[in-house]
Amino acid sequence: MELIRHNLPALIVVTPLVIGLLTSIIGRRGLGWWMAMGTTAAGLAMSVQLLVDVLAQGDRTVEYLMGNWPVPFGIGYSVDPLNATVLLIVSLLGAVITLYARKSVASEVPAGKLNFFYALWLFCITGLLGITITGDAFNLYVLLEISSLSTYTLVAMGKDRNRRALTAAVNYVVLGSIGACFYLVGVAYLYMATGSLNIADIAERLQPIYASWGTEAPIYQKTVITGFAFMAVGLSLKLALFPLHGWLPNAYTYAPSSVSALLASTATKVGAYAFIRVIFTLMGVGFAFGRLHTDVALMVCSGAAILVGSWLAIRQTNVKKLLAYSSIAQIGYIALGFALANKDGITASVIHLFNHALTKGGMFLALGIVMYRVGGTRLSDLRGLGRKLPITMGAFTAGGLGLIGVPLTSGFISKWYLVSACLEQGRYELAAIVLVGSVLALVYVWRVVETIYFGKREDEVNVREAPASMLVPTLILVGASIYFGVDSSFTTHIAGEAADFLLKVKP
Repeated sequence: MELIRHNLPALIVVTPLVIGLLTSIIGRRGLGWWMAMGTTAAGLAMSVQLLVDVLAQGDRTVEYLMGNWPVPFGIGYSVDPLNATVLLIVSLLGAVITLYARKSVASEVPAGKLNFFYALWLFCITGLLGITITGDAFNLYVLLEISSLSTYTLVAMGKDRNRRALTAAVNYVVLGSIGACFYLVGVAYLYMATGSLNIADIAERLQPIYASWGTEAPIYQKTVITGFAFMAVGLSLKLALFPLHGWLPNAYTYAPSSVSALLASTATKVGAYAFIRVIFTLMGVGFAFGRLHTDVALMVCSGAAILVGSWLAIRQTNVKKLLAYSSIAQIGYIALGFALANKDGITASVIHLFNHALTKGGMFLALGIVMYRVGGTRLSDLRGLGRKLPITMGAFTAGGLGLIGVPLTSGFISKWYLVSACLEQGRYELAAIVLVGSVLALVYVWRVVETIYFGKREDEVNVREAPASMLVPTLILVGASIYFGVDSSFTTHIAGEAADFLLKVKP
């Protein structure tokens, strides 16, 4: 057991990769789902143990060397409070949504493709977990491509329900590839300046380079600035930060229901994590925010994301697309938190990563039940379903309260910290934007709730609740979002630990 525990940082990435390959070969006749379910459950157990190990360490860090090659010559995995939290988010949502996916995916994907679907599903989770845990900048790119390539195909598998899934996938491929190329070019520039690919080693080698910029002979000044600029744009695309969000709405809308839930609850969260890691650990906040004033650009983009994303959500008639535009606004809250670069702001970002994953994941699962029973997710399809699907629609409504930030929901906790962080920095206009965003969220959530409970269905088709295998995962996620709004001690503790860890890093 001690040997397994020592190798958990490698096993949490290698296991879904290997099982994914096996699933594509032998995952026929229903085995694909069982293999994916067992793998994601094991990943959840491993992530919980890693978080326990990290919090038990005096320096709050667990290091692992792949193949025992010392860094920077080999790839090192480094687990700290921040990425241990994101690992938990990805593995928890991956396991719960996989449990849900069996009947939902079977109704939306042809039976002959199910083994390939679950293989791609595990590859996507492999990439997301690997991005989160790796300490190597180039390895992060490789894992980014593993998750992206599998995600493109998963989105395209929605074509049997709606042919526009193919257009959404192509759009995602184009923009995702541009983002990945930008990130890779940025890594190449930093390698030119430092001769290293290990994140911690690059950060150390950048210190004398920064110090030279105040002299008559600055070293690699334009190279480092250009490298960071490319990385920032590439990661903003992956994060879907406004105005680089063009791939997200259609990808979420036309993908199979389980894929929409997985993407909304994990993919953008990992993109946010990578951006935070680059700013605070790789480049240093003094360089990114002090010299280049990237925080100002992030605040502008975040504020625009909150307002424009919420406004566009109000205008949608397809509820999946409404939630997609809502996600753009929620990404704005996350980016605004770490742009403030104080403890409350970073704490708000990390809490919102966790809370939004639960809330939006649960709401997309509820819409998946509507798709499973009714065959569509337009507002007209939800009319009057409050009486026919009371549990499912109750869960959806509870999730909507979390998006608004109603007290006793998890969304209230993260927005409270975010407003506190804005006031601490004297950014009253940003605090006002957060509050206006909550009011706009009330408008678009109420549109759906009004349709659900006060609308009258034109047909009298007998619609009943989904099977327990779909209903229970939905209730788990929405119930957890309510629980962590009532008792936020766990999320605030680990988010505070992550904030303290990041703020110790000096430029």
